[in-house]
Amino acid sequence: MRQYDSPYAADWFAASMRWLMLVVLTLSLALRGQIWEPPFWALGAMFAWNVAMSALAGMNMRLPNHRYVVLGVDFLLAALYFWAQSAVSGGASIWSGIVPIVTGAIYFEMWGAFLAAFLFAILQFLALQYSFSSEILFTLAVGLAGGLIGRFGMRRVRAARQRRVDAEERRRRAETERMRAIYELSSTLTATLSYKRVLDSALDLGYNALNPSLDPEEERDERLVSAVLLIKGNELRVGSARRFTHADTRAILRGDDGILKKVLDEGEAVLTQDVGYDPELGRIVALRSCSSAYCFPLRSGFNVYGAMLFAHPDPNYFTNERRGLLDIIGRQAVIAVQNASLYQDLIEEKERMVEVQEETRKKLARDLHDGPTQSVAAMAMRINLVRRMMAKTPQDAMDELQKIEELAHRTTKEIRHMLFTLRPLILESQGLNAALQAMAEKMRETFTQNVLINVDESVLENMEMGKQGVIFYIIEEAVNNARKHASAAHIWVRLRPFEPEIALLEIEDDGIGFDVAAVHRSYDKRGSLGMINLRERTELVTGLLNIDSAPGKGTRIQVYIPLSEEAADRLHHAKR
Repeated sequence: MRQYDSPYAADWFAASMRWLMLVVLTLSLALRGQIWEPPFWALGAMFAWNVAMSALAGMNMRLPNHRYVVLGVDFLLAALYFWAQSAVSGGASIWSGIVPIVTGAIYFEMWGAFLAAFLFAILQFLALQYSFSSEILFTLAVGLAGGLIGRFGMRRVRAARQRRVDAEERRRRAETERMRAIYELSSTLTATLSYKRVLDSALDLGYNALNPSLDPEEERDERLVSAVLLIKGNELRVGSARRFTHADTRAILRGDDGILKKVLDEGEAVLTQDVGYDPELGRIVALRSCSSAYCFPLRSGFNVYGAMLFAHPDPNYFTNERRGLLDIIGRQAVIAVQNASLYQDLIEEKERMVEVQEETRKKLARDLHDGPTQSVAAMAMRINLVRRMMAKTPQDAMDELQKIEELAHRTTKEIRHMLFTLRPLILESQGLNAALQAMAEKMRETFTQNVLINVDESVLENMEMGKQGVIFYIIEEAVNNARKHASAAHIWVRLRPFEPEIALLEIEDDGIGFDVAAVHRSYDKRGSLGMINLRERTELVTGLLNIDSAPGKGTRIQVYIPLSEEAADRLHHAKR
């Protein structure tokens, strides 16, 4: 016996018709009062045979040469019933041969039914002692009718079965195609770090997943409209789109009304049946021919990058299965966008580091030119002057040599201060507080600048050395700016706890102050990058920078420094 994946409709029809005929023949025996007589036992054998056939059909199993065996057994059992009934009553029911005729019609159509009827007619002819009767004509007529019905009926059954098989095959192929599309999506999106390629790939693979190519000759649905909308500032711009007009791709959306507002605010996908009437998306010309749309956010944690939109004229197009596929594509696209964003940040960080290094070289060159270089040039001129004075007024030459010595000492201090700020070894060995105290001391010795340090050591207990180094350079940059531009008598540096896991760094001076807004407006025309350096170094510790100043009122710089990832999220969300 062999077992099959799907049931055979012919086996079920044969078993069902056999049960029907058994009921008819049983009623016939009951009306004739022949229950428990030989025909009844023959009918019992047919009953047991049909139980076995029904069980095989239920288990999707078949005997070797199943159709021939079943037809042969049905014919033998029908013949046994016919002979038993003939022996008891001297005649037989005209329905005796209907079972093998129906079986032949189901399994072999016209020829099976007519052959079974012809053989049963011969059996009847022999039972009637070689005489021709109406029963034989009835059997032949039933065979002919059964053959015709079987021919057309079984063709329809086979056609329906083939349609089901084809539909199942198409479903399997569609599922395979979708899985292949998802695999390609993962492979493609993880293989590129370009924003444009990521967005294009997400839309293309979304289209392929929703419209799998099952038949090369079958036309694919080209009415699907799709787009990726990316957040830039406070606006949504079209990052990539399919079937958008040129004007649509330049559209700027605010995301403060309709579907986009709901998607971005709630972070959940939205299915709509009237996208053309949306207050914002209704401006998109390509969406005016669409009825249904499925829009879902591109987000990871608290970060929202934008939204993906798919629309179609069919109001019932976005089934649960298709929405599930789009959700998978959205999640994969978010990962790829994150990777592309991180890669872009790395490129920008690399460029920024090059700029910072270049600015550091320029700053070092300026400091050397304005400080030690000028001092060394002055010493050279004075030495030349002393050489001349020694020939005329030796006493004046001694006074000048003393001034040169003082200038040399001051120049040495300036160089040592520059070396200290370039690499403060005390920071690595003794920590931030000691490095700041050393910096304040060098400021007093070198520039007679009063710098007052107040650091709460509890802030530094669990702070990694890299973050302490960044904080040192923030303070060094701010103090130098105050020394050079503020004409301040005092500069205060304070580092203390602000909130749980958040520290506050303040650099305050009593100098002349400045107009912060005016400086920001004209900053691109200035040669100095002091404020930019402060902002970039603040970003290195994921902090927030605030500068408060006014002419004649001094300057106060505040840097809020998170000490954990949770505090960083809390700090930046509080800013929003």
